[in-house]
Amino acid sequence: MIDPTVTPYGEWPSPITAASLVRGAVGISECCVDGDDVWWAEVRPDEGGRTALVRFSDGRADEVTPLDAYVRTLVHEYGGGSWWVHNGVAYYVDVSDQRLRRLVPGREPTLLTPEPDTPRGVRFADFRVDAQGRFVVAVRETHHDDREPTNELVAIPTDGSMDVRLVWGGTDFVSSPRFSPDGAQLVWVSWNHPNMPWDSTRLHAASYSDGAIGEVTIEVGNGSEAWVEPGWSPDGRLLACTDRDEWWNLVSIDNEAGFQPIVVGTFEVATPSWVFGMQRWAVTTDHTVAAVGLATGDELVIDGRTVSMPDATISSLQPARGGVVYVGAGYGHEPQVVRLHLDGPNVRREVLSTGRGLPIEQGYLIEPESITFRTGDGDAQAHGLYYPPTNPAHVGPEGAAPPLLVLAHGGPTGQARRQLQLGILYWTSRGIAVVDVDYRGSTGYGRTYRRSLDGVWGIADVEDCVAAARYLADRGDADPSRLMIRGGSAGGYTVLSALAFHDAFAAGASRYGVADLEALATDTHKFESRYLDTLIGPWPETKAVYDERSPINHVDKFSAPMIVLQGDEDAIVPPNQSEMIVAALEARGIPVSYLLFEGEQHGFRKAENVIAALEAELAFFGAMLEFVPADELPPLDIRR
Repeated sequence: MIDPTVTPYGEWPSPITAASLVRGAVGISECCVDGDDVWWAEVRPDEGGRTALVRFSDGRADEVTPLDAYVRTLVHEYGGGSWWVHNGVAYYVDVSDQRLRRLVPGREPTLLTPEPDTPRGVRFADFRVDAQGRFVVAVRETHHDDREPTNELVAIPTDGSMDVRLVWGGTDFVSSPRFSPDGAQLVWVSWNHPNMPWDSTRLHAASYSDGAIGEVTIEVGNGSEAWVEPGWSPDGRLLACTDRDEWWNLVSIDNEAGFQPIVVGTFEVATPSWVFGMQRWAVTTDHTVAAVGLATGDELVIDGRTVSMPDATISSLQPARGGVVYVGAGYGHEPQVVRLHLDGPNVRREVLSTGRGLPIEQGYLIEPESITFRTGDGDAQAHGLYYPPTNPAHVGPEGAAPPLLVLAHGGPTGQARRQLQLGILYWTSRGIAVVDVDYRGSTGYGRTYRRSLDGVWGIADVEDCVAAARYLADRGDADPSRLMIRGGSAGGYTVLSALAFHDAFAAGASRYGVADLEALATDTHKFESRYLDTLIGPWPETKAVYDERSPINHVDKFSAPMIVLQGDEDAIVPPNQSEMIVAALEARGIPVSYLLFEGEQHGFRKAENVIAALEAELAFFGAMLEFVPADELPPLDIRR
């Protein structure tokens, strides 16, 4: 074994290039079991970021969708739940027109919904097919010129007649229509402004027949609990996750028996419903299986016993013959489709799809340290995942500490991902430490922690990111003079606020971050249009608070350089948000770079843009913190 070379931090040569993040990459997040076949969706950056459907049948996996198909719904702008399979037939929404299609493998797709008057003005998501195969029940989002979109449940005939029928409406939002095993009952979730689906929702169940519901038989939700991920057991019991007792646990619901515990404990079974189609539990004829979120990652609870898997993040858990199927990612592998065979106490894990082979050597992999640290005033604590610089061929100079990159996740109701992220190892393999912060408001720590950001967004999350950096610097794991911060969307707002109101960081990177809270409150999409009522305060009654917490109103306080990255079709955080902050920094003479990516929405999906964004951030941080990356990077326009 060759001794590692002593090389300055930030300047280590690394085989993990920006291109390796997307070359051959396959993003797998949803799966569906149909008889003995397993289907899943693949996001392919090499193909313009499009999503394709793949079927695993008779031991082989084949793409089923046409080569020009792009499976993606824009309901709530974030999407999810854009496809489903029933009796060998796939139903999916194409991003091009948002219309629902029926696809028999080997044939051309059949359109099931009419062409709207406004392009992509009527959208569909989160659907299931009734027992007779006659109707697809789905969430429909209809956009209007003079008012906010309408969200309803509809029944769409599968015969192509396009006679779409209203099933249920009257609330601001609706999700998760799920049929009972005999098809005679339908359950769904609803909520109203200003709540988000993790704040307060109601669970409804009603009789169903031939594209219509009858009497509502169950309706629960007391205003201080969030019901999510409803479904049914094979024997017809209604199950769902609720945080009524602090943690998102799985219970059964019955008008006579009340709520009965199924999988309960100090852990989260469910996660926030930012996208449709989330599912982290399954009940088969013989087994109850649930993913439970812990600080170190997900574990599986199978029939009441905890079973460890090499999958620190589990999603799309579906019942299957002899066990379950799910999408799992770990610190040693990217998302995979896994079939779990359950034979009594025995558990056998079969990988149906690895996505792609691991593009790096084992020596670069890191299982992060889960850290908890004091923050803010009083006894407040926050959490994070710490990734030390790791490269088998290089070490830093003795007595020196590495630069530290602080990551602020989006949401802000979100969580640092417990899985292999080449985008993090890109930095650690170059000699830069990383901490992924679960600031107050993050999920995975119970309802109280999740709600602890209410009213203090832009304060508590920023304090926690600063506290994480100082905690690591104090224990010698980071150079206090070379601290960087990066975030996207809500995390971008945390970055901007950290640079405006604190002096801890030497440089920052904001990806489609919020600069003006007033603009966000008055110029964003329906799903999040009242989100700030909880995070900041009601608009416009608390306008003064919005003004005070908007980084754009405090450009005189900015002193750290920044790189700003933005998609030109972003409907969630429009480009004018980024352009305002760039213009202000440029006017003050603070070094700033701005990259606007054509054809990108909220997040970068095209391979060339993923590469350009990451390489630009590395070049910018190197120039500002005076380290010279070993990479050959494209020239970067830094306005000084």
